[in-house]
This record gives sequence, structure tokens and C-alpha cells, in this order.
Amino acid sequence: AVIIVLIQTGWLTIQRVIDTVSILGIVIPVIYFIVMFTSKKATKTEKSRLAAYVPLFVAAAMFWAIQEQGATILALYADQRTRLSFAGMHLESSWFQSLNPLFIVIFAPVFAWIWMKLGKRQPSTPIKFAIGIILAGLSFLVMVLPVMGGSGELVSPLWLVFSFLLVVLGELCLSPVGLSVTTKLAPAAFSAQTMSMWFLTNACGQALNAKVVGLFDKISEAAYFGSIGLVSIILGIILILLSPVIKRAMKGVQ
Repeated sequence: AVIIVLIQTGWLTIQRVIDTVSILGIVIPVIYFIVMFTSKKATKTEKSRLAAYVPLFVAAAMFWAIQEQGATILALYADQRTRLSFAGMHLESSWFQSLNPLFIVIFAPVFAWIWMKLGKRQPSTPIKFAIGIILAGLSFLVMVLPVMGGSGELVSPLWLVFSFLLVVLGELCLSPVGLSVTTKLAPAAFSAQTMSMWFLTNACGQALNAKVVGLFDKISEAAYFGSIGLVSIILGIILILLSPVIKRAMKGVQ
């Protein structure tokens, strides 16, 4: 009844729902972190590990902010800006949505083999996160190249394929590792809540998306893809520089 009244009076609109969800996607993780940092149930070592998790959380949120645009901005790009023919074959714009799961099925065993083969020589968790968001950033920078001419002509579908490939390679560096490190860095008294934090990285990323995607038709495609891609790469470089500090704060967690 309350919802009906709010709709009828014009107060409850789709935009306000989006704004509310976007705010919650950012505010809730902040509250979770504050509660755990100030809790007496968490030891000094656990709080140190939790501090190490903060930059990883930010990196993951940035990654999902790009990855999730595969179903929004890149889907729109496939429908309106991509030449839907290749090697004499007609393509459907919806087919590009199969690229993400297809590449994961192909490359997940490869990455599992690589990590097992490297063993203790494999990159640390912060470096894997950094590689993930750098690859995500590159997946957007790739999309700058076909639009640099500014002619508005339809572009080759291979650009989208390459973009999806790069972000999936980034996902395979970050997502499985993120699930693992979340459980390892979680304070014992907040193990379930910290696991929820990992899923909130996606919510936080999509909260950012709700605002960012509105810029797509307000600025040039090159500016849109280029700026987001550069921010992600810069964040990845910062994470690499901070990786020694993060590893020390992880207190033995690999």
C-alpha cells in the first residue's frame, strides 16, 4: 500500500530506486568494514589482514564495474556500432553475450594448470588482482582504437571479441583468487559476513555502473572507453606498488 501511494504521488520513480540501490551498494560495504574494524571480537592480526583486504575490495569493485558492462554498454555497442557479418556469415548482436562464458570454459583449465605448475613461484594475490584490473582496463582501451577516426562507421566484430577475451583473462586472474583470499583474510568472528563482502564487490561495481553508463551517450566513445580504461590501469599500477605493504599486512596469508 505504501509503495502504491508513493508511485501515485510521483515520489517513487525508477531513477530514485536506481539511486537508492547505487548508494546502498557503496554504503553497506563501508559499514561492514567499520563494524569489523571496531569490533573487539577481531584480533590485531585479523584487523591487519582486514586492512589488506580493503585495497583488494576496491580493485575488485573496479574490475566488476568494467566486466558487467559487457551486458550493457558492449551489448548496445554490438547492436548499434558493430558490423554484424564476418567471413560471409551473418551475426546476431546477442551472440556476443556468449563470449564471456565461452572464454571462461576454454581458459579456466589453462589458468588452473598455470597456477599449479608455478606453485610457490606464482604471483601473489595483490599482483593477480592488479593483473586482473589492468587487463580489464585494456579491454576498454582496445575499444578506443576502432572509434579514433570518428567516422561513425560500423566496426569489425573482432574488436568486441578481443575486448571480451581480455576482460575474461582478467576475471580468471581475479575472481577465483578473490573468493579464496576472502575466506583466508576473514576474521574468525565474521567469516560469513566477510564472504558476503566479496559479493558486495560486484554490487559496488554495479552501483558505480548505474551512474557511469549514463555518460555513454553524452561524451564520445573514445573518451568513455579511454577514461574508464585508464583509471583501471592506473589503479592496477598503484596496487602493484602497494603489493609489498599489502602482503605484509596479510600476516602470512598467501
